[in-house]
Amino acid sequence: MNAAQRRERILESLKAAQAPLSAAALAQRLSVSRQIIVGDVALLRAGGEDITATPRGYVLERPRAGLRRTVACLHSGADMERELTLMVDQGCAVENVIVEHPVYGQLTGPLDLSSRYDIAQFIRKIEENAARPLSLLTDGIHLHTLRCPDEEAFERAVKALGEAGFLVE
Repeated sequence: MNAAQRRERILESLKAAQAPLSAAALAQRLSVSRQIIVGDVALLRAGGEDITATPRGYVLERPRAGLRRTVACLHSGADMERELTLMVDQGCAVENVIVEHPVYGQLTGPLDLSSRYDIAQFIRKIEENAARPLSLLTDGIHLHTLRCPDEEAFERAVKALGEAGFLVE
């Protein structure tokens, strides 16, 4: 298979996927190195494909049902798991985290978390890599874009975050 055919197979795999696909999984499936997949995905993005790298793997962005809303939050790094859980327990998916950096401007980290399992995997990856949350760059102040099935779910999430003291007023 040549490079163009391999990129087409990557795109087909992402279109068919029900969950994020890691570069390692794609590499194994296509019998190439992980680095080849990373390069292919970069070329697909440069060609206009809307592929996002999440902590759990690549996803092909598709129109998604539901409302998209943003919440402004403030908490310590130790409260990150609790904050994320409050949002998904209300039926909302956490699409990303956004911070305003004084030098780089807006920095966005894709998350795509919609369950406690997703959150546990995200937290595990942070711990395994001794990574620091983006919100630590801004003393805990950050935004999340939420995808909620309806306005009531969003309001429940806002209420839960407010009761926990995580909302920026």
